Amino acid sequence: MAKEESGTTAQKRTLILCVDRDGDLGEKGGIKTPVVGREENLNAAVALALRDPEEPDANAMFEALRIYDRLQGEGKSEEVFEIATISGSDLGGVEADRKVVAELNELLGSFSANEVILVTDGYSDEAVLPLVESRVPVSSVRRVVVKHSESIEETAALFTRYLKIIMENPRYSRIALGLPGLLLLILGVLSIFRMLDIFWQVSLFVLGVFMLVKGFGVDKTAKNFFKWVREYSPPPLQVQISNFSAVAGILCIGVSIYLGWDGAAEIAIPPDLTGWLAILPQFAGYFIKGAMDLMVIGIILVLIGRAMRWYFERDVKLLRNAALIVSVGWFRQILDATSDVLINPKIGYEKLIFSIIIGILIGIASILVVLVIHRSAKGFFEKKKEQAEDFGES
Repeated sequence: MAKEESGTTAQKRTLILCVDRDGDLGEKGGIKTPVVGREENLNAAVALALRDPEEPDANAMFEALRIYDRLQGEGKSEEVFEIATISGSDLGGVEADRKVVAELNELLGSFSANEVILVTDGYSDEAVLPLVESRVPVSSVRRVVVKHSESIEETAALFTRYLKIIMENPRYSRIALGLPGLLLLILGVLSIFRMLDIFWQVSLFVLGVFMLVKGFGVDKTAKNFFKWVREYSPPPLQVQISNFSAVAGILCIGVSIYLGWDGAAEIAIPPDLTGWLAILPQFAGYFIKGAMDLMVIGIILVLIGRAMRWYFERDVKLLRNAALIVSVGWFRQILDATSDVLINPKIGYEKLIFSIIIGILIGIASILVVLVIHRSAKGFFEKKKEQAEDFGES
């Protein structure tokens, strides 16, 4: 150390610190950091300047030496001074900052400074200053800019940083490099086949497709879809059965509507409203006649799927659903009788009344059967939630 650390506790300990954030001392000069002491820093600065006379870090080190000599020459007995140089990494970013912090902590462990006079090459101030201030107060910052103006240096550094982002970040490289690369590839292929006259048409097509894909988010949608397919986990068995029967039932209902319309379309529709109203009951009768079979089957399929799910889950709603299936099955007879009356009212409505009465009796009987089954199989439906979850997972 420049002075013995035997002073009283009232002594002011000042560290003149030079920071080489981009690691030029190690890269160009082969110098290991931290460099502590006047002679060591002088030798390191000379070695770096001999390797690269235009290196700003060498000039920053000479400025740190000048400040150290001036403060030492003032000869204040209550102050102890030390000079040191630390460096980062040529990788920049996080790696450089971590190396700077590690060397600074090592340096402060050997020289417990009360304050720091920071000397930098100008560009690294914003990155280095918070790292130093978080560990020891900074009383002064000396910027040394010698190769060119500070604004030009910062502009060049900013341009280099963004260029690196464009080159390495896939989010930007796809646009900045991928799209021009594709156009150049098209140009090369067309030139091989002597078809350069259509290059602009092909380029406009490619640009249009690219803009549509990015504008409507097709790429993100496709990415999310493939991610969903890759991570898809099938639902429990009972849910699969219920969903399948629901889809099949809906398809049957849709086809039944088409069949009903096809059957009713055979009737000649008059152009005037009065004539249309006159044939409306007959039109509805033929529609019901053509649609009722598949429509009832579709509804029953949906209900059967739900019943199977409730059976696996041992839900009491299974019994009510079973009664509803029986009622819907008989409802086909009511629809058939209704369509016959609408198509030809002269045949009478006895069949319709009979179907409705039988349907009511079937409904009452179904309810009674449900009550009896519920009482006799009450233990079947008293299943714990944990058992249901175990079944679902299996």
